[in-house]
Amino acid sequence: MKPVSDLRDQVGESPVWSPEEQALWWVDIDGQWLRRHHPATDRTQSWATPERTGCIALHAQGGLIAAMETGLWRLQPQDDGRLDAALVAPVGHARDHMRFNDGRTDRQGRFWAGTMVRDMSLASDAGALYRWDERGLVKVLDGLITPNGLGFSPDGRTMYLSDSHPSVQKVWAFDLDDEGTPRNRRLFIDFNEHPGRPDGAAVDAEGGYWICANDAGLVHRFTPDGRLDRSIAVPVAKPAMCAFGGAALDTLYVTSIRPASPPPEQAALAGALFVDCPGARGLPEAPCKA
Repeated sequence: MKPVSDLRDQVGESPVWSPEEQALWWVDIDGQWLRRHHPATDRTQSWATPERTGCIALHAQGGLIAAMETGLWRLQPQDDGRLDAALVAPVGHARDHMRFNDGRTDRQGRFWAGTMVRDMSLASDAGALYRWDERGLVKVLDGLITPNGLGFSPDGRTMYLSDSHPSVQKVWAFDLDDEGTPRNRRLFIDFNEHPGRPDGAAVDAEGGYWICANDAGLVHRFTPDGRLDRSIAVPVAKPAMCAFGGAALDTLYVTSIRPASPPPEQAALAGALFVDCPGARGLPEAPCKA
């Protein structure tokens, strides 16, 4: 696994492949950057964001939908470096100093994102999972500390969600009905039995669940029945989220976090965007329709 460029993020998150542009979008949450990389030209562009952005998704009408601190925003990046940003759905957080964290669209084009208290040391369960579609922004699950690991099975009938806080470290599976209501919550992976904490995830074309093992420098692949299939090493301790991209969707991109004091042997690479070809193929991300 190798770095894509010399660029380093504070908290690299939410990689999303755009088939139309043949480019990868992602964010640096704490650095407040939106980024895009074109592999064909090896060019990376960056746009400053008005707030911390936890996650993004492609939008069916162009541009992006982004879950930030105060709610959901429509983003229209311009080639001259300007970012046109408009708040479309404010969120009423349960307490102060919260923001959105991990999120993505499901197979039907509904956008899902979780919220968290920024200070993880508080272990506050004020976080919640929201769904955004033509009916508006709706809270569908609460009692979360650090929601992460959102993913959807190839048929869209199963939703995966983790809580990556050290006191939880579990991934759950839910049945997802046609209306987007998650039901039948059940334990999918107990990460206390595996290296690392469960961070951002992606699902491949065979239903395999790929999840970054934060603090362990690994990306794990689990089979649809929850068995660990294999692990891929990342040359930094804190991989954050993964996504499939490339023309054939057979390239795995992995964002990472740069801690305040990375180990000396990782200082040059912490915060990098990494790329690998793991021998699996992903699925195109549905654009947000709302």
